[in-house]
Order: sequence, then structure tokens, then C-alpha cells
Amino acid sequence: MMDTTTLTDRYNEYSSQSSNAIDDLALLGLMQLISPALPIGAFAWSQGLESAFELGWVNNEHELGEWLIGVLNDGLTRCELPVLARLQTCWAHGDSEGVAYWNDWIHANRESAELSDEDIRLGLALVRLLDSLGLQPKPDQSDASLPDEPGYVTVFAWTAHQRRIPLRQSLLGFAWAWLENQLAVACKALPLGHTAAQRLNEQLRPHLVTAVDTALELNDAQLGPILPSLALGSAQHETQYSRLFRS
Repeated sequence: MMDTTTLTDRYNEYSSQSSNAIDDLALLGLMQLISPALPIGAFAWSQGLESAFELGWVNNEHELGEWLIGVLNDGLTRCELPVLARLQTCWAHGDSEGVAYWNDWIHANRESAELSDEDIRLGLALVRLLDSLGLQPKPDQSDASLPDEPGYVTVFAWTAHQRRIPLRQSLLGFAWAWLENQLAVACKALPLGHTAAQRLNEQLRPHLVTAVDTALELNDAQLGPILPSLALGSAQHETQYSRLFRS
């Protein structure tokens, strides 16, 4: 059984030492990593949002904002963001066992086949991109090893570590990429106008900062998403007759 106490100690130590400052090359690397132009196919997935439109749970700009705040507070804040920080810590320590543990933890918390498939496919797509750039982990040079089925959060954490991006900026970048993807989905499927999408960007930016603050304070026992509606909607999306997105 994995010793989560050791993982927590390492995370707390690394988190306290990780500077909020980010140098120019790391900043550019983060911008590349979270760019919609990154060729990993993120545009093909809605992360359950298309189901919310189809089922009539989200019908307009206001309802979309409420939905996104809910997913951020009860999902990313308690799942992807704190685990991203823990995974980046494991990569920094060359801890293959820790990387595998949190990678499995993320997979276990995907509540539908589509959400699980999305995480794995995006992760493998990012691995292929890193291979082509010569940026993959090198276990023979003290790097931790990638799991057999690395999820997107796991590979994102490695890339952030490899680019020397501080923890806080890694989490902010991940959250920003999520928000941009969700708004792009809404522009295609709700539909949501681009000006309305920018209004929501303005509304939610402070929530992203708060989410990162909270995620960095949570202990292991407090982790785990609480998104029953998203899980149910995502499961129904698997048999939705007409759809634009793969999740």
C-alpha cells in the first residue's frame, strides 16, 4: 500500500519551497502548454458540458457561469488542481511510485467512460508530442517513469516540472486552459457569442485564483470531486444521438 504520509510530506516541503516567481522561458513554456493550438485534440472534448446543454441544465450565459463555477469549486479545486501539485512534486523528486499512485487516483475518480477516455487520450497525445520534441522523461537520468496509461494531468505535471514552472503558475495555467476550453465548447454548442464568453472570462478569473489558493491548502483526506450532475450527464452523453464532442 502506498505511504501517503511520505507523499504529503514531500508535497508540503516542495510547495513551501516553490517560488511564485516565473522566469521568461518558463512563462513562455507555460503559454505553449496551455495554448488551444497545442496539437493534442483538446478541442474535441467538452468534459460533460455538451450534455448539460442537451439536457436543458444550461441554457444561457448566466446558467453557464453558474455551472462553470460549480464544476470549478467542486471538481477542479478538489481533484485536478491539488493532484496536479502533488504530481509535479513527485516528478521533482523522481518518485515513480508517487506518480503512479496519483495517476491511478485520478483515473479512479473519473465517473464515466467518456471522462476516463478523455483523460487517457489527451495524456497519450501529449506524450507523443513530447516525444517528438525530445522532452519525454528519462528514467535512466533519474527522472520518474511514466505510467503505462498516463493521464493528461500526469503528463501536464511532468511538462510543468520539465519547464521549471512554479506550482502556483502550473495550477493557474491548467485552470485557465480548462476555462478557455469550456467557453470554446459553449461558443460552438450553446451557442454563446464571443463577447459573452469574454464577459464570463472576466467573471471567472477571480474564481480561478481562489480555486488555486484552496487547492494548495487541501490535505489528501479532503480530495475528491463532488459532481453528481456532471457524472450523470456525462454517462448519458455516451448514448446521445447527435453530438459535436466526444465527451
